[in-house]
Amino acid sequence: MIFTIDLAANRFHFKDLKTLLAKASPLRSGDCLAGVAAESMLERAAAQMRLADLPLKHFLNDMIIPYEDDEVSRLIIDNHDKKAFSAISHFSVGDFRNWLLSDQATTKSIDSIKQGLTPEMVAAVSKIMRVQDLVLVAQKCEVVTKFRNTLGLHGCMSTRLQPNHPTDDPAGIAASILDGLMYGNGDALIGINPATDNYQAVTTLLHMLDDIIQHYEIPTQACVLTHVTTQIEAINKGIPLDIVFQSIAGTQLTNESFGVSLSILDEAYSAAKSLGRGTVGNNVMYFETGQGSALSANGHHGIDQQTCEARAYAVARHYQPLLVNSVVGFIGPEYLYDGKQINRAGLEDHFSGKLLGLPMGVDVCYTNHAEADQDDMDMLLTQLGVAGVNFIMGIPGADDIMLNYQTTSFHDALYIRQVLGKRPSPEFEKWLIKHKIFDTTGRFNQHSQIGPFAEVLPKVKHTLDN
Repeated sequence: MIFTIDLAANRFHFKDLKTLLAKASPLRSGDCLAGVAAESMLERAAAQMRLADLPLKHFLNDMIIPYEDDEVSRLIIDNHDKKAFSAISHFSVGDFRNWLLSDQATTKSIDSIKQGLTPEMVAAVSKIMRVQDLVLVAQKCEVVTKFRNTLGLHGCMSTRLQPNHPTDDPAGIAASILDGLMYGNGDALIGINPATDNYQAVTTLLHMLDDIIQHYEIPTQACVLTHVTTQIEAINKGIPLDIVFQSIAGTQLTNESFGVSLSILDEAYSAAKSLGRGTVGNNVMYFETGQGSALSANGHHGIDQQTCEARAYAVARHYQPLLVNSVVGFIGPEYLYDGKQINRAGLEDHFSGKLLGLPMGVDVCYTNHAEADQDDMDMLLTQLGVAGVNFIMGIPGADDIMLNYQTTSFHDALYIRQVLGKRPSPEFEKWLIKHKIFDTTGRFNQHSQIGPFAEVLPKVKHTLDN
């Protein structure tokens, strides 16, 4: 179907739906690299205006990747809830935006339609929204998940403690864990990106994380972010594992480049749930995504990177995850050139995931060769805090010495909690108060001592020596 619109004495033609979506996207370097971006601001405005008039029903009959060619497309259509969609089925994309911004769109009413939304609908409406629109609507969404604590409640903001080490040295990792806990970080997850996918190294880290959490009765969960097949092997061999991780994308081709398929994710999901290690719930999956991954894998099918990203959220939603993390600036300036593009993408991702019913976090980050700095990240962090982000990263000094990128620090979490009155998950906060890391009002205790963790490093050393 060709989409046509007249604007400023010009007639614009968009040959199909994926072209219309791509041309309507705010400018970003990845779409320019892929050759799908609007050629001018006027063409972008024309595409956005034409997209605003498009009925939401159209997205159910015009798949941007054909049903028979892609298992993600099949997942989207097969899982679509027609009853949930009926409440908004008469809307155009523009009508949907107006409704989302209205007082009629409450936390409850948005929750009631989420299973009726496809990722393409959500991507489309995000493209005609300003930054304040993305913040306002996301703030209305509440997505609560549980494992050993309760994440995503209004008024709370959690952190993933990321104690990476360039050689996977357990003592170095333990030192970072201790540092993070003493600043109130780690309620979303203690998650390590291992330097290698070596099975022995991974299982050593899993044992160490389990020892620390169980010994100190910390109401949190752990994960080692290795390939999902390595984690399935660990589960089958009885290794203590809480949360299964995998990077995912919005097309079958891109997921295949990651070495995964829906059937592999099905296996991992069933294996993790069977362990029953959660104490207050059993959301057991952790997914990471990022705009540009489909383009870098040559699996984008000519689709713009933000729409590809939204399709990844359909994959995540299928497995009722504990956490989903958009690692927004990690892939590099080839895909998001500068701080402005990173900020816009981070807010789009958070909005899209929340609207689809996902527990969204954002890794507020950039690579050292991007045109961005920590001031840009402070802006995105603050906007996401206002928007109700479920979690952010907590890394010593905001500098990941293993992955070599810049992100958010333990102190950044303290900042956003203080300035916006955010709190950790309730179970974790009680634990922090019990150990005098936070005071009884839930504020960071600057006079807290190493206290219950004095033996962490010696314990790790003893484990390694034996």
